[in-house]
Amino acid sequence: MKVNFYEEADDSQLKFAVIISRSDGKWVMCKHKDRTTYEIPGGHREDGEKIIDAAIRELKEETGAKRFVIKPVCVYSVSGRNMINPCGDESFGMLYCADIEEFESELHSEIESVALFDNIPNELTYPLIQPELIAEAQRRRLI
Repeated sequence: MKVNFYEEADDSQLKFAVIISRSDGKWVMCKHKDRTTYEIPGGHREDGEKIIDAAIRELKEETGAKRFVIKPVCVYSVSGRNMINPCGDESFGMLYCADIEEFESELHSEIESVALFDNIPNELTYPLIQPELIAEAQRRRLI
């Protein structure tokens, strides 16, 4: 599994939006209904959707974020086989950071729960990818 970071990429290459999120100084992580691990909010871009709109949609759907500030970090890519990329080809996404000020009272998605952590949990859905994304945002001093 290899993660690379880029300043830009052709928009048509961006398939995913991932949003490293914080609220009241804590990490915001999601727990999918079908998994026992935690993950950074994010997901696939829909046809015809701008990548920032995908990020905003996924953040709202997966965390119930109601009021937030979102900003771009960089383009990232992942090479190697994983749950969402069984062939292992390089796939590209856009990494964002968000500060969530207010949450909806209820989730309406595949996410079972949202948890706030002082530290990144050890039980991550994508343990070879998520820590690298967080480290890059920290290196750029965006979170």
